[in-house]
Amino acid sequence: MHVLPQLRELELRFPSELVVIGVQSGKYHAERVTPRIRDASIRLDAVHPIVNDRQFRIWRSYAVSAWPTIVAIDAAGYVVGTHAGEFTSEMLVPFIEGLIAKARSSGIMNEQPLHFDADAPIMAPGKLRYPGKVAMTDDRMAISDSGNHRIIVGTLDEDGTTIRVEKTIGDGTPGFRDGPNGRFRSPQGLVFGEGLLYVADTENHSIRTIDLSSGEVATLSGIGRQMRTRADQQAGAMSSPWDLVLSGNTLYVAMAGTHQIWSVDIKSGKSRVHCGTGGEDIRDGDAASALLAQPMGITIDKDHVYFADAESSAIRRVDAGDHAEVGTIVGTGLFDFGDVDGTGDDVRLQHVQGIAADSSGRLLIADSYNDCLKWVDRQTRAAKTFARGFHEPAGVCFGPKQVYVADTNAHRIAVVDPESGETSDLRIE
Repeated sequence: MHVLPQLRELELRFPSELVVIGVQSGKYHAERVTPRIRDASIRLDAVHPIVNDRQFRIWRSYAVSAWPTIVAIDAAGYVVGTHAGEFTSEMLVPFIEGLIAKARSSGIMNEQPLHFDADAPIMAPGKLRYPGKVAMTDDRMAISDSGNHRIIVGTLDEDGTTIRVEKTIGDGTPGFRDGPNGRFRSPQGLVFGEGLLYVADTENHSIRTIDLSSGEVATLSGIGRQMRTRADQQAGAMSSPWDLVLSGNTLYVAMAGTHQIWSVDIKSGKSRVHCGTGGEDIRDGDAASALLAQPMGITIDKDHVYFADAESSAIRRVDAGDHAEVGTIVGTGLFDFGDVDGTGDDVRLQHVQGIAADSSGRLLIADSYNDCLKWVDRQTRAAKTFARGFHEPAGVCFGPKQVYVADTNAHRIAVVDPESGETSDLRIE
């Protein structure tokens, strides 16, 4: 499920005149379950009612054929316009102002603001709220506490089941601020560097750094707003960076918003597209012509970057460095998904979001909408379920002794025994 930031902007601009109603016509089975939609709406800070159109009745009745599609209904209840595809809020402002003026002149405008109380989540948040990713270096851990717009850094105890918090960066208020009192907006991917923690600040559409000694925040790349135009791109904007991995001086970024993998030079902050045309699909080949579909997890092993291509429910790879080629390990298409172990093209995943490589080169993935972890052998293309009982896990990493999972909708970091799959909660002190 997605909440368009453009609609948020319009809701804020016309708080007494505009009512937004979201319609969730879920592609995935998991996106048609009302409690999951409720959690997603809370996680995304939606402030309008959402209809679960699980049988696509509203979709068909308004002749929708693409996501996103907006339908404008005037104060008299008539459909007065539709738009399919991406848009900016500024595109719609003159149109909305015209509808408002017409309704006022005819005397049918009701300008009493409507208020909708949010439902409670399925599981109540504790110390964490919708954590997105988790990262390790030696015995040090970082957690993106995404729902609280902050980063937690601490040290694990000897058995790896308790983290003692050293620093909490971000005060719980979303924002885009550098310095000793830095702020983030729904941060996701994390990776440790030399003296720094790199952060994919997803809803600020930027890559940020945290000085691990001082806690000071700086912006490495991005301008704090989403890339929507050519001018934005030339100014250095990004679009929903979701996860990070570091190789030497190169930071590889799962750029979910543009269906690409980008690279960022950590010395200069300069970024470029590493692979993907920007179109959404699953197509292998050279980096310049390959098609990706919302990569949301990324890892690296030697000369290959591996990524979780969420919208194609696929695990894919691309060469590091220049002259890169993109290939697919498992996954066959945008609408080929499910929960099937096996080998090669028989495998079915469902919106996988997290990925990590172990010391033997196996890949452990967070198969998010199937609420489980799976092993994927990158050579044989075999996939096998490892552990279940999660609630939309989105991030996974290996520690010295344990596996750690950002179990997003359970508001926890799960500690998983890498042999037995036995699971417990990470204690936070």
